[in-house]
Amino acid sequence: MKNLPPITSNWPLPKEGIRFVMPQSLCDALAHNPLSANLYPEAMGYYPQAASHQMQRDTHTGHLLIYCTAGRGTLTLEGAHHRIRSGDLILLPPGIAHRYSAHPKYPWSIYWLHFAGDLSNHFVQLLNMNTTVEYIGLQPRITSQLEELFMLRNSGYDATSFIHGSHQLQQMLSHLALILRQQRSQGGTQIDIDDTRSFMNEHLHGQLSLDDLAKHSKLSKYHFSKRFKALTGHSPIEFFIHLKIQYACHLLDSSTQTIKQVAASLGYEDAYYFSRIFKKVIGLSPDQYRKSKHR
Repeated sequence: MKNLPPITSNWPLPKEGIRFVMPQSLCDALAHNPLSANLYPEAMGYYPQAASHQMQRDTHTGHLLIYCTAGRGTLTLEGAHHRIRSGDLILLPPGIAHRYSAHPKYPWSIYWLHFAGDLSNHFVQLLNMNTTVEYIGLQPRITSQLEELFMLRNSGYDATSFIHGSHQLQQMLSHLALILRQQRSQGGTQIDIDDTRSFMNEHLHGQLSLDDLAKHSKLSKYHFSKRFKALTGHSPIEFFIHLKIQYACHLLDSSTQTIKQVAASLGYEDAYYFSRIFKKVIGLSPDQYRKSKHR
């Protein structure tokens, strides 16, 4: 397994690693500020090749995220032992005793982050991790986002910087959720969402049935529909319609085509039927949508 590219942030992470714990007064301020109360960091760190590194807690507040980018380690949680490898993502909920340590011969390199907030549980649900440890591989964009968060240690506890950091944290967790979903879609007989989306985009000018989509994914209609909705939150046909309407919006914004022409270019012979679908998705009729952009 290859290591990550060299770090290129404005403030390089020191070779011996860093540990940045935010003052309680700052955490309290973020927790009560409506711009950051939903999600904010409490502490973070980076330990490269952390020989002899170990941690044991009977309990802890907030959520703990650990991302291993090299080497190995072990995690013990509620009596279960997990072998950690490069590319593993660990998410520990608050209040649970745990112990983790670096491998004595191949010590890990890890990023770690404690976070809290009114919506922290919702972001954890968005990640939808099946187990405490999931493999995501080496993701340079995630490490880059973590390094940007680490720049907060140079902010002098400036409140505006930490509010910005709170929103960076939201972006990173939502990006992780996308990565995890993609990882699952590529495993076993799961659905490759990107491939299915590409197939749908190739047929925006016509129609696709559930049979067509399931056949493309080499699954039965039942299993395809069930897995697709579990990954996207929408039925396959509903998702396809949304892609059509997004393209319809593009045509309405960027061309002088009539609504009837736009409908026809998306495979709808009946412009009134197209308009009803458009309004159901967007909340405006195609004509209202086109006029609204000039306001």
